[in-house]
Amino acid sequence: MKKFKAESKKLLDLVVNSIYTNREIFLRELISNASDAIDKRKFMSLTDASLDADFCIEIKTDESKRTITITDNGVGMTETELENNLGVIAASGTEAFKKERAKVDGKSDGELIGQFGVGFYSAFMVADNVTVISRKVGEKTAHKWESDGAAGFEVTECERDEAGTTVILHAKPDDEENYSQYLDIQFIKTLVKKYSDYIRYPIRAELPKRNGGDVEVSEMTVLNSMTPVWKKQKKELGERELEDFYLHTYHDYRDPIMHISARIEGAVEYTALLFVPSEPSYDYFTKDYKRGLSLYCNGVLIMDKCAELIPEYLGFVRGVVDTPDLNLNISRETLQHDRRLRAIATGLEKKILSEFAKLLKNDRDKYDKLFVSFAKALKFGAYDNYGENKDKLKDLLLYYSDKEKKHITFKEYVDALGEDKTAPILYACGETVDKISMLPQLELSRDNGRDVLYFTDVVDEFVARMLDGYDGHKFENIASSKKNENSDNSDEQNALLKRIGDKLKDKVSVCATDKLKSYPVCLAAKGEVSLEMERVMAAMGGAIKAERVLQVNLDHPVISSLDALSGEAFDDTVTVLYNEALLAEGYKTEPEFLPALNRLLAVNGGAHRDADAVKTAKATKTTSKSAKTAKPNAKDDGADEK
Repeated sequence: MKKFKAESKKLLDLVVNSIYTNREIFLRELISNASDAIDKRKFMSLTDASLDADFCIEIKTDESKRTITITDNGVGMTETELENNLGVIAASGTEAFKKERAKVDGKSDGELIGQFGVGFYSAFMVADNVTVISRKVGEKTAHKWESDGAAGFEVTECERDEAGTTVILHAKPDDEENYSQYLDIQFIKTLVKKYSDYIRYPIRAELPKRNGGDVEVSEMTVLNSMTPVWKKQKKELGERELEDFYLHTYHDYRDPIMHISARIEGAVEYTALLFVPSEPSYDYFTKDYKRGLSLYCNGVLIMDKCAELIPEYLGFVRGVVDTPDLNLNISRETLQHDRRLRAIATGLEKKILSEFAKLLKNDRDKYDKLFVSFAKALKFGAYDNYGENKDKLKDLLLYYSDKEKKHITFKEYVDALGEDKTAPILYACGETVDKISMLPQLELSRDNGRDVLYFTDVVDEFVARMLDGYDGHKFENIASSKKNENSDNSDEQNALLKRIGDKLKDKVSVCATDKLKSYPVCLAAKGEVSLEMERVMAAMGGAIKAERVLQVNLDHPVISSLDALSGEAFDDTVTVLYNEALLAEGYKTEPEFLPALNRLLAVNGGAHRDADAVKTAKATKTTSKSAKTAKPNAKDDGADEK
């Protein structure tokens, strides 16, 4: 028996016990090795037609013998190649790899990365003994390599009818891990579909099939589809095939809003097929959601959800990326964060945003649907990371227009301003479109023909602050309070405002406003923190408060009548007015609101009763007076006549 080298033994222990986190990966690795071997023979057949064959990979399981067998008719290996390829794990050596890595990206330390041939040793995660029988093309003799993955290996001469390689795994006995599941050919089928469905050569296995009654026979079946949808030419694909692929792959029952395909050649080569769902998944806005695209390397699944390929704000996009230009770690499970991966991610982000812009221009109804579904994600994308992506996203954002009664872009709002280059972009904040539409401040804007954008998401005002305007037009909250709004008031009006302010001095400051028409008061804020920001911060557990201002419409009859009130009547009226402003802004009323309202109702009711009493008394007096001068009754009149 030949011994593994000390370095190789340590690496083998690392492969089996540490590098691979998922035991089922072994099948993917062995199938990929078989595919590589066939690739080599197929290339050789270009110059030697005698080497051409019906290339395929076959898998068999034997539950009684506890074996899993993977066979290919690829290039095969000689005795020397068996020893060098399988007897020396990572034959290039760690130091050689580091030097090679330094040539590629200037780094010479860090994780072991690249495809070293260590994938074969993942077999020892599920097997206590592995046998490899191989015959090189052009050779007449075959050789057998055998090892238990511990002390070493043996290479002996054997028989094999044709060129190629057979790998036989003897499954470990079950313990805490269920190794017997890998002997179930149906389970093997699911693993092939999951990891190796797009290997370009047929992967075959004998699957049980019922024949007529209860007789069960076996039939050689191709387990993989071989040709990925994303590798097909556009002219070969129909919308229905793409949609069916999406529905089947992502277990959705609704067709996607759109699909995006890309085939990039150059410094970094990759193919991508992406989909935008019609609605967010049920867990999209939870911490449990994991974004990412399925990453393939030459048709082999490397990672089911590679988050590095898609920015967080586009995390709702689903799809696949297939590239040959990829550095993998030795387990093919963790990607090296290098320039190629970043280049792919950057290219995909640009492509997606470009397609969104085209959809916005060419199919507004469909884009509106997309935006409504994923508005929060795109808005947070514009705000997140100190507005890093704001310029990429600002023209894709939509907001409900008070004038148009539909969603519009910032550009459409600004274009409607015409020649006015200084007019602000007005906006109002609230929970829903319906609630915002009832804000008191909207009346004046409507009278002046000015449009107002509705900010219904918590992030909207933060986005506006981050953008700091659009095309030279600043954003302005219609619920903001300007300074010196009392400057044109009369002395009597300022005195009234002071009386109101004294009553509410612990709650708000008070000023006059020209923003109101039919409402007597409204609530606003001055300073950097708006009312909406206060609500957002409170929901997040923050204690930041807005500087509240009660804006008073001095022309309103209710306000004019305050001058004649004093004492409890004045205090109660101001309390009711302040709580009216709170309600209009979506805040809860204060405990003193209802008692004050009831007292006012009682006073008004009493006044009405007093007025009714006066009217009744006058009516009674008039009736009595009339009775004294009335004619005799009908009976007397009749007697006299008689």
